[in-house]
Amino acid sequence: MVYKSENNEQIVWDQKILEKYNYSGPRYTSYPTAVEFHEAFTIADFDMACTQYPERPLSLYVHIPFCHKLCYYCGCNKVVTRHSEKADEYLDILDYEIRQRASLMFGREVNQLHFGGGTPTFLNVAQISRLMALLRQEFHFAENAEISIEVDPREIEIDLLEHLREEGFNRLSIGVQDFNKEVQKLVNREQDEEFIFDLMTKAQELGFRSTNIDLIYGLPKQTVQSFSETLDQILKIRPSRLSIFNYAHMPQLFAAQRKIKDEDLPQASEKMAILQTTIKKLTLAGYQFIGMDHFALPDDELAIAQRNGVLHRNFQGYTTHGDNDLIGFGVSAISMVGDTYAQNQKDLKAYYAQVNAQRHALWKGLLLEKDDLIRREVIKQLICNFRLDKRAIERQFRVIFERYFAEDIGLLEPFLSDELVVDEGNLLRVTPKGRLLIRNICMCFDKYLRSRARQQQFSRVI
Repeated sequence: MVYKSENNEQIVWDQKILEKYNYSGPRYTSYPTAVEFHEAFTIADFDMACTQYPERPLSLYVHIPFCHKLCYYCGCNKVVTRHSEKADEYLDILDYEIRQRASLMFGREVNQLHFGGGTPTFLNVAQISRLMALLRQEFHFAENAEISIEVDPREIEIDLLEHLREEGFNRLSIGVQDFNKEVQKLVNREQDEEFIFDLMTKAQELGFRSTNIDLIYGLPKQTVQSFSETLDQILKIRPSRLSIFNYAHMPQLFAAQRKIKDEDLPQASEKMAILQTTIKKLTLAGYQFIGMDHFALPDDELAIAQRNGVLHRNFQGYTTHGDNDLIGFGVSAISMVGDTYAQNQKDLKAYYAQVNAQRHALWKGLLLEKDDLIRREVIKQLICNFRLDKRAIERQFRVIFERYFAEDIGLLEPFLSDELVVDEGNLLRVTPKGRLLIRNICMCFDKYLRSRARQQQFSRVI
């Protein structure tokens, strides 16, 4: 089956090929992935990295871990509580961390800010204003900065949108997951469909630049029919972006998922059929397949960047701000600065204790070697733009591509034989049949995955 969107982007659905390659693998929000981070990475390493590229603009990420209610599917770093005053203590600690890190940034311009969680809208109006005032005091924001926030529609009043706009927010990401009432009940996330429509309408009236809707396929009791009905409702409001995440059932890692019964989950064949229906509906509705689980309207910045071959990817997902250093604040937050990755303490008590004692929250990280940098660029080009200019890699890193990647090209051979990738001499191009398996293709260039044991730490690709 071949699916085309209005701008002629194609996805070829080959059932046998998808089943053949449906094994575990990284999502490549970074390369090397976070499992390679280690505690030998020090705050001195991070401080040095902050001086490496002083001309780079900044992306800021603030992690708000609190949620009022536990969603059973969730694998995020979170703290479930009904006590809103806990956020005040958290903001006190964030204040210390933000001021310390801002002092290392030498006035660099911020053109992107994202609040993630958890549930960032756990914060009340005063708390949001306090945090934004601190960030604007410590950093210089570009006039047209992209400022976004994740929204739980169960935990927000429509009036809060007005306050968010006043504080400069111009993008929303709304967690819907599924409209089916039975599915919602089984994952402990019951919400009002009409309220979500009202929320979207209000956001458009207030001038938010774009709204992303998150959905999840593979949840308990989902069927092709039920998820298709959810998609039909979503398409009525036509968000600029859609994220259709694959539910990874890993109860051995995430305690909340133990509340989901294995027998309630859709079979692999049903789950794949849900994905196939989703792709068909969205591409016929005019959405461009960005990659893995993301879709965007053709006039969206992500879609335009991908068509122009300049799309990027980081811990926040696909982005047009690939030349930025990313600074993460809050418990478990990850930074990408210079040629390093750095992650904050993952446990809330440890995060509080370390910031109080040392004014920073660094837990572990990684200083990238030249080989890491080369492979990171290769994987980024493939996963973002579905093509790789081999000669550009040679010019950038002064290597001979076929010699440097001899072992990797051998691993790529099955994908070439199955026509998932085409070698055009100077260019490796992912075919429409290979786009859904881009993670697998990237894995051929991942030296850390030479061990099968490493591979099992990740979710299945479909």
